[in-house]
Amino acid sequence: MDIKKSEEVLAEIHRNCQYALQSISDILPETDDAEIKEELLREHEEYEHIGGRAAILAKDRGVELKNPNPLKKAMMWSGIKMNTMKDDSRAHIAEMMVQGTVMGVTALRTSLNEMSEACDDAVRELAEELLRKEEEFEARWKKLIG
Repeated sequence: MDIKKSEEVLAEIHRNCQYALQSISDILPETDDAEIKEELLREHEEYEHIGGRAAILAKDRGVELKNPNPLKKAMMWSGIKMNTMKDDSRAHIAEMMVQGTVMGVTALRTSLNEMSEACDDAVRELAEELLRKEEEFEARWKKLIG
């Protein structure tokens, strides 16, 4: 089994969920739109669920998952605050979420493409599940833009 690659993909799942959770938490107070809030909260729950499953897999495999760099989190927060200060419309928030989701999808696809057949099946399945969820999220946000 390709343990190192499996650990890298597990770390990517964790990182992806942590960035998404942070972004959602930063955006939530910036909108009064009930439909946007509902979607953000629904996605937050999904990312928490998948992130929790990644943490369990990591613990079972003796892998230490690192949380995002505090400086990067601060930069994300300030970027979101600046962006929503200029425009807190439904379309703009949806556009911001699409951009973040596209980055997550790209990182996951890259990680999955680099996995060998000898990688951990549970890690691969969780990465594929997160990828499907993010693609669904992206489609919903795109509908809210138009």
